[in-house]
Amino acid sequence: MIHEGLPTQLPDIDPEETQEWVDSFDAMLDERGRERARYVMLRLLERARERQVGVPALRSTDYINTIPPEREPWFPGDEEMEREVRRLIRWNAAVMVSSANRKGLEVGGHIATYASAASLYEVGYNHFFRGKDHPGGGDQLFIQGHAAPGIYARAYLMKRLTAQQLGRFRQEVQHGPGQGLSSYPHPRLMPEFWEFPTVSMGLAALNSIYQARFNRYLSNRGIKDTTNQHVWAFLGDGEMGEPESLGAIRLAAREELDNLTWIINCNLQQLDGPVTGNGKIIQELEANFRGAGWNVIKVIWGREWDALLAKDVDGVLVNQMNRTPDGDFQTYSVEDGAYIREHFFGPDARLKKMVEHLSDRDIELLPRGGHDYRKVYAAFQAAANHVGQPTVILAHTVKGWTIEALEGKNATHQMKKLNAKNLKAFRDRLELPVTDKEIDDAYDADGSAPFYHPGEDSDVLAYLRERRRALGGPVPLRRVQPAEITLPGKEMYDELRAGSGKQAIATTMAFVRLLKDLMKDPSIGRRIVPIAPDEYRTFGMDSMFSTAKIYNPAGQTYESVDRQQLMSYKESVQGQMLHEGISEAGCVASATAAGVVLHPRRADDPGLHLLLDVRLPADRRLDLGDGRPAGPRVPDRRHRRSHHADR
Repeated sequence: MIHEGLPTQLPDIDPEETQEWVDSFDAMLDERGRERARYVMLRLLERARERQVGVPALRSTDYINTIPPEREPWFPGDEEMEREVRRLIRWNAAVMVSSANRKGLEVGGHIATYASAASLYEVGYNHFFRGKDHPGGGDQLFIQGHAAPGIYARAYLMKRLTAQQLGRFRQEVQHGPGQGLSSYPHPRLMPEFWEFPTVSMGLAALNSIYQARFNRYLSNRGIKDTTNQHVWAFLGDGEMGEPESLGAIRLAAREELDNLTWIINCNLQQLDGPVTGNGKIIQELEANFRGAGWNVIKVIWGREWDALLAKDVDGVLVNQMNRTPDGDFQTYSVEDGAYIREHFFGPDARLKKMVEHLSDRDIELLPRGGHDYRKVYAAFQAAANHVGQPTVILAHTVKGWTIEALEGKNATHQMKKLNAKNLKAFRDRLELPVTDKEIDDAYDADGSAPFYHPGEDSDVLAYLRERRRALGGPVPLRRVQPAEITLPGKEMYDELRAGSGKQAIATTMAFVRLLKDLMKDPSIGRRIVPIAPDEYRTFGMDSMFSTAKIYNPAGQTYESVDRQQLMSYKESVQGQMLHEGISEAGCVASATAAGVVLHPRRADDPGLHLLLDVRLPADRRLDLGDGRPAGPRVPDRRHRRSHHADR
């Protein structure tokens, strides 16, 4: 594992010698003090690098919460009411997936992911995520694909979905458009609900960065005020192993995208077992993000640990937290308090004494921070108010939390079905008024489970809906409201129609020439977003540098080496051209962000339209000068409008 940036999973080939070094350090610390000990340690690290001993930089902090209790803000919500909301959503999300896997249907789905992340989502929904009707334009959410059942269950309580639709999870094709629910966030299958597709691992991470960056692009170019919009992306710790997940994090830091927050649900498990059983994935991710320039907030322990940490005057508890690998923490999540007392607190008499006043049950219930809404709220508020850096929240959770049959088990990801006994235990854990008979009747009939609704006049639904009204309406939500724009007249194409005489002209050259003219058009010119992976010169577009300029939120703070040339490299805060470097994936992510329909709030705010392809009017085809047509006829304008509306 990584402790303070140092790999400690290596075997100790000479424990006696190691202990001598440790004793020597302790003696120096006791006799000469902390300042001298610190100096000597730093000098040794420096010497180790001089002698080419591979010691990593210190990029991780102790395995405790970043925000200490004394700096936690006041929690503004009704704690009991929000706990009830979570219970309702947890139940309906789980039984929706379980019912979809009854015999004869068995369409799959995921129960455990949302169960581990429910508090993370609910704190955001009740206090931070702004809807489309918010004066600032609303936030953009990238939902972790496997957590979709929880989002559906919440929409059911918000009257956005019906019980019948929940009963048709993963059956949207079978029952027709709008009658079922797609497996994952899918803007084409559910075009009024989902705003972003996210289930391909790494896609949400990459796209969220470029969406936050494109929002800044719009604001800097004066096209749309996005200063009050925030991008929130929910991701998994196992998902961070996908190269696309971490591939663009330096871009977010370099451009200071403080309008972006990632929430990584660190339940320590991927599909088959631990993400890194011998190590500590939260520490590894902290080192990655700190090294890349992000603001990192760790939410490791729930409030019940605060009193124990306050007693830890000599650091023995923090040290035990630091040195315990994820594989052990995963085991502790399924064992009882007596086992935890013996194996976690037992090795040191000081730790044993620290918890002697706690019962085994108290120890068993010591929570992970990602399930404590006060700790999560503090992290979200700090992220929302942080300036100058993107923020990542690393939240420690238990996969399948509250579902006894699934909680913390290696096979949790593959467990799709709860039997009647499991459902009753889950019901008891959530303290819901669902009777044994209701469960037995549904299960005996077809292997399903009953949804629970508290009634339209219940206080809990009034609270849930009031919170969303205050924040600007439901999320996620996709609205398609394309604005009319005036397209250039036929004369725009006259030069290319005329051809180039007998000389053949490359399609690329013709396209670039047309694109330059279109970018000068007073109606659509500023709405065209050229995007290139370090290839503008290759395709003859360097002639645009002096006029359109390359977008850079910091402008150009240096003198370009080719500044005396006509086609010199020019960057600007208001630059129109997006230069992605050697990253085709980045280009696609920028194109996706640019293709998201921006909704006008005023009659004089038409938003932005991306010109995905440039084609000639329907009645003509381009003659390239040698008699060859450049391409097929263009669909009529109605077709083109629907093309843009569907991205």
